[in-house]
This record gives sequence, C-alpha cells and structure tokens, in this order.
Amino acid sequence: MSTPFRPVAVGGALEATLDTRADGVRVLCSTEPLHWFPGRVSDVLSKWADEAPDRTFIAQRSQPGTASGGEWIRVSYAEMRERAQRVGQALLDAGLSVERPLAILSDNDLAHATLMMAANWVGVPYVSVSAAYSLISTDFGKLRHIFNTVTPGMVYASDARFAKAINAVAAPDVTVMLGDVGTDTDVGGRTLWSFEHALATAITPAVDAARNATGPDTISKFLFTSGSTKLPKAVITTHRMLCANQQMIHQCMAFLRDEPPVMVDWLPWSHTFGGNHNFGIALYNGGTLYIDDGKPTPKGIAATIRNLKEISPTVYFNVPKGLEEIANAMDEDDALRRSLFARLNTFMFAAAGLSQAVWDRLDAHGVIATGERVRIMTGLGMTETAPSCLFLVDTHARSGYLGLPVPGVEVKLVPTEGKQEIRFRGPNVMPGYWRSPEQTAAAFDEDGFYCTGDAVRFVDEADIGLGLFFDGRIAEDFKLSTGTFVSVGPLRAKIIAAGDPCVQDAVIAGLNRDELAALIVPRLGDCAKFAGVPPDTPAPELLHRPVMRAFFQRLADQLWAAGTGSANRVARMHVLVEPPSIDKGEITDKGTINQRAVLTHREALVEAIYEGTAADPWLILPNKG
Repeated sequence: MSTPFRPVAVGGALEATLDTRADGVRVLCSTEPLHWFPGRVSDVLSKWADEAPDRTFIAQRSQPGTASGGEWIRVSYAEMRERAQRVGQALLDAGLSVERPLAILSDNDLAHATLMMAANWVGVPYVSVSAAYSLISTDFGKLRHIFNTVTPGMVYASDARFAKAINAVAAPDVTVMLGDVGTDTDVGGRTLWSFEHALATAITPAVDAARNATGPDTISKFLFTSGSTKLPKAVITTHRMLCANQQMIHQCMAFLRDEPPVMVDWLPWSHTFGGNHNFGIALYNGGTLYIDDGKPTPKGIAATIRNLKEISPTVYFNVPKGLEEIANAMDEDDALRRSLFARLNTFMFAAAGLSQAVWDRLDAHGVIATGERVRIMTGLGMTETAPSCLFLVDTHARSGYLGLPVPGVEVKLVPTEGKQEIRFRGPNVMPGYWRSPEQTAAAFDEDGFYCTGDAVRFVDEADIGLGLFFDGRIAEDFKLSTGTFVSVGPLRAKIIAAGDPCVQDAVIAGLNRDELAALIVPRLGDCAKFAGVPPDTPAPELLHRPVMRAFFQRLADQLWAAGTGSANRVARMHVLVEPPSIDKGEITDKGTINQRAVLTHREALVEAIYEGTAADPWLILPNKG
C-alpha cells in the first residue's frame, strides 16, 4: 500500500469538458463555474480590516540580511488600511495618475507593500521594478525602457543604492521618495520625499473620492514581462484580473477557506508569481505573509532555513532551485523538516520545471516528518493572465504535468507546427500591453484568446482527467538540416535533470545543421561544492579541474547514449565559462535563460563549437563507442 497524502480540500481544476472542432482546435473548460469575486483590491483589504483588524497581514525582519534577522515587525490589516489611506493621500498630493504612475525600486519590504496598497486604494497605477535592473545591470537598459514606457511621476527607492540608476534614467521632473534618506543622498536635484513623511500625511476627503472613482477595470499595476524574447512588455493589470484570478485560485486550493494561510515567501513582487499569485493569496484569504529575507542560493538559503524553522507555513511556494536547497538542508536538519511539514497543506513551484528527483525527495521528507506525503501542486500561468490558468491539484502530479483549466478560464488548443499551442480567455486575461497597440493586436487570436507560444499535450489522450503536459516553447523549436524537427523544451529538461546538481540550464543549437549541440550553463556554486573547492574559485579554474571535466564527460556520454535519433541526441557539448548577461538579455532577472539571445550573442562561439575538436578545453565530445 502506497504512503497516503495528507488530506486537504481541493477543487476547481479536477474535471473538464472537451469540445473538439472540425478544424482540429480543441477547447477545455472546468466543470466548476467561477464564483463571485470583489471588484477591487481595496475591497479585499477593507473586508479583512473590518473582520480581522488585529490579524497580522504582513511581517518583515527588523534586521534583514543579518545572521539573526532581528524580530518580526508586523503590520495588521487595520494598520495597513490606514497606511494605504495616508500614503494614498500623499500620492494624490504628488499629482500621480495613469499617465504619471508610481515606480517602485525595492526588494520586498513593508514600505513596498504599503505603496502597492495605497496606489490601489486611490486608483494610481504602480510598477514594481526588478531590483536587478538597477543593482546588477551596468547599462540600465531595461530600466530605461520601463521608465520610457510608463513615464512615472514618482519613483520610490528603498535606499540610496538605487540613486545611480534613478539619476541615469528618470526625467528631471520626477519626484523621488526614499525609504532611507541619507544626508549624502544625491538624486540629481529632483524633489526628494521620505516614506515616513508620506506615512504621516493627513487624510482628506480626496482619498474617499479617489477610491470611489475606481472600479474593476481600473488599472492596478503595470507588470513587466521578463523579456525572455524581446524587451519587457508592460502588461496592463486591472483590479478585475487580480480579484478574478484570486477567486480561481481560492476554488482550486479549497483548503484556503478552512484557515487563513500562513506564508514565508521571498519571491519578488516585480514578478507575477510573487507579486500577483503569492501576495494575492495572503491578502485575498485574510492570511499572513512573512517576508523571507533569504534567497535560493547557497549563501542566501541560510536565512530561508532560519525563517522556516521559526514559522511553519500552511502553504509553501518557491522556485525549483529553492525547493532543492531546502530538500538538501532537510537531509541533515530534522528541526527544519519538522517545522516545514508541521501544518503544510501543499508545495507549489513556478518559473521552471521541478526535477522528479527533487520531487521524490520532498515526498520522502514528508513521510519521515509526518508519515504522509504532502501534495506538490503544479500549473501554468503567465504575466498576461494574472497569472494562473491551469492547476493540477490532485495527487497524480509528476514533473512536467500542468493539470486542467481553473474555473472561469477557457483553454484553446491550436495545432501549430506539429504541436498544440495553448491559448487562454477569461476575466483574468489582460486587456493588452500599455502603449503598444501593435503588440496587443498580435497577442490575441480572432476569438479573443491570448496566444501564449507554449506547447502542451495531454498526458493521456484517452483520459483527459490526467490533464496537460508541458511540451516546450514553440518559438524555441527548430529543424535540423535533414528537416527533422527538434523539440527544445523536453530536451532541455532532460539535460538539466541528467546534469543535477551542476547544470543550471542548457541552450540547444543546431538550426540547419546535421546534429545537435548543447551549451551548458553551469551552476557554479554547486560545481564548487561538488569539486570540494572554495565557492569563490574563478570559473575557468573550477570548470577545468579534472573532477569537473569528468563530470561533464559523463554527462555528454549519458546524453549521447540516451538519444534515439538526431533530434534528441546531443553530439557535442560546450560548458559556458562566461555567464549569461542580463544586459544582453541572455538571462532574465528571475534567472531563466533566453535561448534566442544566447544563440544570437554567441554566434561565433556556436560556429566554433561545430568546427572545434577535443583540443578545445571547453568542448566535450561524447564517447560514441
């Protein structure tokens, strides 16, 4: 008898209807209708401020980034409503509007959360901008593009670290609000406010008037795509989209109605997973969100582990790398395992695929801790859909499974280049891209479905209840010189799984060539650990060590032996010493790889890989014997 799963209430995406049209197009819909949802984000905040005024809405460590982290600073629902009204008044005083919105340059913190709630309260759109575009980028190219697109009237920055970026891209008439105003802070002569000043603003009747003017179609925020193919696009995100999607999630994760969720979360609010999905789940369900000051890196994971040992979440979200780091830590840390699983209803991941090996280890840790397995939910969503469209909430989930439509979303499967493109229509889908009518028109088909560019297939055509399976990005696929079609997504997933833990990603080359090549993006921290050397060992020295050469040679041999034909057999492999560049668009700030950009910017390298020999120290040729 298999180990049972912890019993939790689920729904929404368990069953679907399927309509097959004469042209081969298929339409899937949940058998469960979408229930009522409020029209504005401010309605949700006000509801919980009335019903649970003293409950903690959001909390942050007093000394994030330190070994102890400090005590938790808590903001209740009632306190957040008052903060939203006071800061909302300040935004109105600054003359902000849809044409001159608020830009937020900050990691997740209490001021950031307050500004989001304040902007929603008074109908001023905001844009939370990835901190990487200011603090890691050297040319500020994406930040400049974002500012040119939305033309902010005010920029909030958590501290003076962002001053250089602001001075490089912000117009002279933009007001700057700082969370931490130093005596030597230089904002280029721009008007300078402090967040504390905004928080002390007296509320006038203008706040109620502004809120009364908002509705479901009011723009809540501009949320930029990751720019995985081109420059980031500004997704118009309305109050209707956010509230509708949270109701969809609420029906799928039915356990959210049983108790207010408790979350420990680091995922950035500049992205749809952290800023819409996770933040929204806490708010919509009257839960508590503890801002995690950790990160899914060998160095940053220590803070996450400290927080999880103190706060037992009821639902836990992370990227696959974060779940892998936590699974590794639980191998030696029984206290972490007990705390994490104490009241956990489900795991969920996004941004990349979770390897089945890590999946199985999480199952095993759950069994050790509680005698039960904990569900790992999967799904598919995107920035343009606020984000969730598919969920797999049942217990048959495996790596690559996506599930079925959530209530209220229509799913269209369109035959495209030998695959099925998945398209979405529903109240959670954007009206378009801000100030980009051409891109908006190209994003929708003749029936008003958003065209994702993602390919899917049924896990089992004979049993649609098992749901859909991710089949890669259509734009990434190509043909060899023989005309053989190469499905890049599944091949990348196979390489990453086979290269665990030293491979972060793989870029597949071979367009109009006879055979495939793989450019390997190494995970340098794990490579250093694997090789038993200090984590700051230079990449050329680290990757040239015999133990690493042997690792990648074994990987090349394994991939060659596992191939069944030219379309999935890797004939040559190159380990990238120079990491992907965020300024060149080769890597997004989420850490995902842009295949097209890497191949474009490294065209000469790809040519050398196909011309090279085993004398090239970074070229790995498989043993084909």
